[in-house]
Amino acid sequence: MPSNSSTVTHTLSGAGIGRGLAVGRVVRMPEPLPEPASTPSTLSVEAELSRASAALAATAADIRERGTRAGGTAHDVLEAQAFMAEDPTLADDVETRLQGGLTAERAVFEAFASFRDLLVSMGGYMGERATDLDDVSQRVVAHLQGVAAPGIPDPDYAFVLVARDLAPADTALLDLDKVLALVTSDGGPTSHTAILARDKAIVAVVGAPDALRLAEGETVIVDAAAGTVTVAPSTDEIAAAEADLAERRARPVAALGAGALADGTAVALLANLGSADAAADAVAKGAEGVGLFRTEFLFLDAQTAPTVEAQQEQYTRLLAAFPGRKVVVRALDAGADKPLSFLNDSPEENPALGLRGLRALRANEQILRDQLTALAGADAATDADLWVMAPMVSTVEETRYFTGLGRELGLQTLGVMVEVPSAALLADRILADADFASIGTNDLTQYTLAADRLLGSVAAFQDPWHPAVLRLVGEVGRAGASLGKPVGVCGEAAADPLLAVVLVGLGVTSLSMSPAALADVRSELSLYTLAQAKEFADVALAANSAFEARAAVLEATTHATPITGS
Repeated sequence: MPSNSSTVTHTLSGAGIGRGLAVGRVVRMPEPLPEPASTPSTLSVEAELSRASAALAATAADIRERGTRAGGTAHDVLEAQAFMAEDPTLADDVETRLQGGLTAERAVFEAFASFRDLLVSMGGYMGERATDLDDVSQRVVAHLQGVAAPGIPDPDYAFVLVARDLAPADTALLDLDKVLALVTSDGGPTSHTAILARDKAIVAVVGAPDALRLAEGETVIVDAAAGTVTVAPSTDEIAAAEADLAERRARPVAALGAGALADGTAVALLANLGSADAAADAVAKGAEGVGLFRTEFLFLDAQTAPTVEAQQEQYTRLLAAFPGRKVVVRALDAGADKPLSFLNDSPEENPALGLRGLRALRANEQILRDQLTALAGADAATDADLWVMAPMVSTVEETRYFTGLGRELGLQTLGVMVEVPSAALLADRILADADFASIGTNDLTQYTLAADRLLGSVAAFQDPWHPAVLRLVGEVGRAGASLGKPVGVCGEAAADPLLAVVLVGLGVTSLSMSPAALADVRSELSLYTLAQAKEFADVALAANSAFEARAAVLEATTHATPITGS
């Protein structure tokens, strides 16, 4: 492939995932299959329908098999993707198009494209699923055409994979002995590509707009900590990066144990989980408990709300895996951009600002009552330390509504998610009623910077290092310290080791993340005292941008005296 990039050293910027570093040659993801021709079918409608149905079923089975092999977070992601291939509305749309004389390939392509357009128009969580849908469509069409679906290249050397974006089915099964790093032009730090890259500890920079200008075979340095890709680096830059990599490999692996700063200040390190099946892996990787349990998995793809009994069974499984430990469960975070037919399926012009989270639950209070009742039952049946929090709280009145209802139904520890600026600015009043606060930095960044967290074109704004975001975190931290209430962070920011230190300096008392990130964060925290963490926080707050904040804190660490052996 001809190069569009200069041989002069230059740098691309994006959102870095973790703090990894890699040096290697670029291999580009193959282009997608061409759009199927719209020529009329020469077969009967029944024959084309049989072909389409078989291809959809085979694709769903293949995606599920990949999920089973990958396990963990990838299993949950791919299970949701398999459901896309089995969606009855999609199948009906395919059949309708076949009645018009299209081939199965063209009917499938058009049906998926229509579904994709709908998701994109909804934005938010559903908008992100459009990329997943494209992958399913490609796999079904490839099956119909009898060709291999576009997938990960397999050269006979280790490489840096460059793509517009990666489908979950591909990211989940990357050969980590060959893929040194991942660079994408699209997506943000909370896309499925980023989440799975973090879960598999893959060095990655996502949302780098000029990534597709990288030429096949070109040498690059991928620095996730800085969020940069150095193109055509000098011999000295390559040597320095390789020396850094050698030094990192020689570092001892941090022992499992409670998270703490170098001076002994405790910082609980918890896991973000999406199902009870992931509990064992989280414990094995050193999670001290659960800082965010997403209950949506029980509700998605359901036509009716699950019963109290069905919910209680799943919650009991989760709590039983963490005896004596804290488990923070988030009430159903759905509605608007994550519509459920039994909750709220009314279209909205701007779903990110619509009837979602606690707002949707209040409009359907019986669903909330059933969920809290099920959680209270699971709590009574186990000895975990259950905490329950409401999503998308924006006012003091909402806080009082949720905590009052929770206590009425028998729950002891009730808190709120801080995901919108109003909640951060009123944190002192909100925490007067709530037992704790958990900051969702993904949404807090989105709403503070007015940048859709799932839109690649504004990925540069979706950076929790931004001083405006950190100032809001500091407001919550101060309120928590003043009132003696715990303040956690359960957004992806907690998985960034250096940012984790800054968050603690801002008053955060616990950090919850993908289990794969626990070891790096634990190790980074152990290097600095609380006084140093507060110093780094002040440095970040004094900056004018996310880039400046990160760079200034990195510089400050070079002048600090890390504490080793603690």
